[in-house]
Amino acid sequence: MASSDAREKVMEQAITALGGLDYLVLNHIGSTPFQMWEGDVNHIRWLMEVNFLSYVHLATIALPHLTESKGSIIVLSSLTGKVATPFTTSYGATKFALDGFFWSLRHELAMKNVPVSITLCILGLVDTKSAMEKVKDKISFPAYPAQDAALAVVSAGTSRVHEMYYPWYVRPICFFRDWFPQNRDWMIQRSYQQTSHEKQGVPA
Repeated sequence: MASSDAREKVMEQAITALGGLDYLVLNHIGSTPFQMWEGDVNHIRWLMEVNFLSYVHLATIALPHLTESKGSIIVLSSLTGKVATPFTTSYGATKFALDGFFWSLRHELAMKNVPVSITLCILGLVDTKSAMEKVKDKISFPAYPAQDAALAVVSAGTSRVHEMYYPWYVRPICFFRDWFPQNRDWMIQRSYQQTSHEKQGVPA
């Protein structure tokens, strides 16, 4: 998904095989370490290509077909795209970008009377194997079942809602994000554990 040519081929093959599109589900992410920012600008540039620009590109290719079918775009995002958290500088930046682009695109489609819905799925910690390996010993709150998250995504997409929040705590955190900023930051920072290297400011 970092390759523009590869994205175009995927869409061409899908549209040919399916005879059109009813849904475009954007759920791929590039691998990124769960750690404090160490200044790797090249990594964040690559991650923006995979996690953000490829979503924009695929949605752009799909829009004419989804307009014809009155279909839907479902974007898998994250709580870290609404509320900044430690260890997610690169990943969070890509998710914030998704939020800005697809909310703006939704406005424009409505203004042009284009019958394509956009659902942003705002997910908290889900117990996928890759997520659990990354956050081990660094996060103190529980993970929730991936199968329940998948069901919530499907339900939200077929219902054409603007945003879906999973699990239960994600929506109130987003709602209260700007009300008590000092208390919010204190709580966030104490929900994460640093390694000895990170506490000393030494790259892990």
